[in-house]
Amino acid sequence: MSFKSTLISPAELHESLEQSTDIILLDCTIDKVGQSIKDAKFEVLPNSQFFDIEGKLSDASSKLPHTLVATAIFEQEMQNLGINHNSTVVLYDRWGIYSSPRAWWMFKVMGFEQVFILNGGVPAWKKNKFPLVDHYTKPLKTGNFKAHFQANRYADKAYILTHYRNPEVNIFDARSKGRFSGLVPEPRKGLHGGHIPHSKNLPFEELFDGIVYKPLEELKQQFDHFNSTGAEYVFSCGSGITASILAFACHLTGQENIRVYDGSWSEWGREELNLPVEK
Repeated sequence: MSFKSTLISPAELHESLEQSTDIILLDCTIDKVGQSIKDAKFEVLPNSQFFDIEGKLSDASSKLPHTLVATAIFEQEMQNLGINHNSTVVLYDRWGIYSSPRAWWMFKVMGFEQVFILNGGVPAWKKNKFPLVDHYTKPLKTGNFKAHFQANRYADKAYILTHYRNPEVNIFDARSKGRFSGLVPEPRKGLHGGHIPHSKNLPFEELFDGIVYKPLEELKQQFDHFNSTGAEYVFSCGSGITASILAFACHLTGQENIRVYDGSWSEWGREELNLPVEK
């Protein structure tokens, strides 16, 4: 089972679910700053499972939020969700588009290609009057998913330090203009204000038209606006979540040489590390 684009509409998904039982639906929702999913009505697509970004799929031993888990752990968790090497996986979240692109990047960095995002998530599905339920489903059996870490999709502190001056590497920051400039304090304690030197600011909200991504031509214009010089794109934010929103949009425009800086500003901005910072 495949789709015309990695970003799929509710109507396209609904039709495909009627024709195929091989699609695995994953709710990838996490809390947003100042907003908790516990305060909203629990509504998910039928036959969904939970992709636990903040729990099972973040490294609990790391001081940083949302750090990618080890390859073996990711593989085991995906097998527990009943995912096979030839499965088709569709990701969504209950906000519209927020954390599903992070899950998309996690699958890609673990070498899995048949992964798609529902444009607009639950709100768009609901707008189309398609059915919702108040419970998750359980897989019938363990999957045979295999993870193969793709280093070319991943950036860490050492990679940024080596490449931030390189004009062939375009670093984009998804945080707000206020945080990027250092005029607005960081929500996490112990962090400098400002940004990685030579990085470009593209706040993630600017890629949206309400709860969905803007049309492809508009996304292209967003990136073209910066007159990027290199073939590689690296995306950062506060903790690696909204950076993935930019990474997925960049992928939609046809770029594939894409990395996400996993530690993002939660790491780079730490006062005790004393890394290069611009304001």
